[in-house]
Amino acid sequence: MNCLYAFNGELMCFVHVLLNALDMKEKGTEAVIVLEGASVKLIPMLEDKDNPFSPLYFKAKEAGLIDGACKACSAKLGVLDAVKEAGITLLDDMAGHPSIDAYQKRGYTVITF
Repeated sequence: MNCLYAFNGELMCFVHVLLNALDMKEKGTEAVIVLEGASVKLIPMLEDKDNPFSPLYFKAKEAGLIDGACKACSAKLGVLDAVKEAGITLLDDMAGHPSIDAYQKRGYTVITF
């Protein structure tokens, strides 16, 4: 079981998160994606169907690979409403941020990007 924690807000970096999560799922390895830090700003971009990487994002989203996005960072970076509209779970169990420890305690290996 892998938890891919995306902190980086660069689109090309996040594309690799999506690709790896989809690859793991296709090969029978459980994987989830957590958007933290600057990566939360990518959600409104990828929800735009005109974005060339939107199909990849929606494939991962529809496969249930996106576990959630940081509530505090979404608010601070001005995308809280967009994250809510996208139907992505807001994670806030560690002072408004998602807890890596919580994923580790559930048996996930955390990989950061």
